[in-house]
Amino acid sequence: MTNAAILLIDLLNTFEFVGGDQLKDAVAGMTAPLAALRRDAHVQDVPVIFVNDNYGRWHDEPSQLIDHAIDKGGETVAAIRPVPSDYFVIKPESSGFYATTLPALLPRLGVSRLILCGVASDICVLFTAADAHMREYDLWVPGDLVASHHGERGDWALDMMANGMSAEIRPTTDLTLAEWLASEPRVAPGTRGS
Repeated sequence: MTNAAILLIDLLNTFEFVGGDQLKDAVAGMTAPLAALRRDAHVQDVPVIFVNDNYGRWHDEPSQLIDHAIDKGGETVAAIRPVPSDYFVIKPESSGFYATTLPALLPRLGVSRLILCGVASDICVLFTAADAHMREYDLWVPGDLVASHHGERGDWALDMMANGMSAEIRPTTDLTLAEWLASEPRVAPGTRGS
């Protein structure tokens, strides 16, 4: 296993909110490159971790949340569904680190580098990236695998992650998983600046 993991943030989504249709279209456009990244991850033994909202369904098991998202999100969500080797973390708020098992899971997997994919880039992806940065994880946020229904805010969020959190943001068309894994971390642990 490598020292990296992929976090798929809120991709198992019902899209039942203002702007949801636009975001669903954006996610549909990322299913092919996401599938390619996941195939590469499984070949290279990089764990894939779904970090997902619970839609206020506090009594549901992960399988019930997945079925609910597929029922509401249709083919777009079905194309992204977890496979048995994937991990699943339920989050109650915007950050994948807040009140979840992620801070306990990642060290057990030996992870020091994270690839963040998902929605929305200006909310849940951004908050998760900020928390990961504060915990000194090296970040890649592929620009083609995040989306927001607010175009300018999505661009702003990517800029914040690149310039404020030292995240790599090149899309998967410009950087492969193997290349990123072979690259030097952008910020070494214990040296994060302000």
